Amino acid sequence: MLPQKPYLVRAFYEWIMDSDCTPYLLVDVTIPGTEVPQEYVEDGEIVLDVSTSAVTGLNISNHKVEFQATFGGIPKSIIVPMQAILAIYANENGRGMVFNLEEDEGDDDPFPPEDNDKKSGDTSDDKGKGDGKKASHLTLVK
Repeated sequence: MLPQKPYLVRAFYEWIMDSDCTPYLLVDVTIPGTEVPQEYVEDGEIVLDVSTSAVTGLNISNHKVEFQATFGGIPKSIIVPMQAILAIYANENGRGMVFNLEEDEGDDDPFPPEDNDKKSGDTSDDKGKGDGKKASHLTLVK
């Protein structure tokens, strides 16, 4: 299956905006491919305001979030891989979703949908079988 995270990020973004609140992303800048202004990074993380009044050209794809924003009056292009997003929440009340790093493991299909015909041909579904343990995919939203 496709990763859930990009769909959840888009849904929470829309919900926060529809609620007349300001969506913020908490980002782990140590993830490769993350391009943010380093002078605003604290302890390997940065909080980004992704509201329509703060950014232009916002694109939330299945692999990354991209937009342009100004920092200290200087325009910057920002790229945040999905794996780098730790949380999306409303600045006004903190409501939103926190993501576990473990949720990202195994999400990236080495054969994107357009390449599925190149798979080995093994059609067995072994996900979740064998160890008898299954981690919850639910996250508490307050």
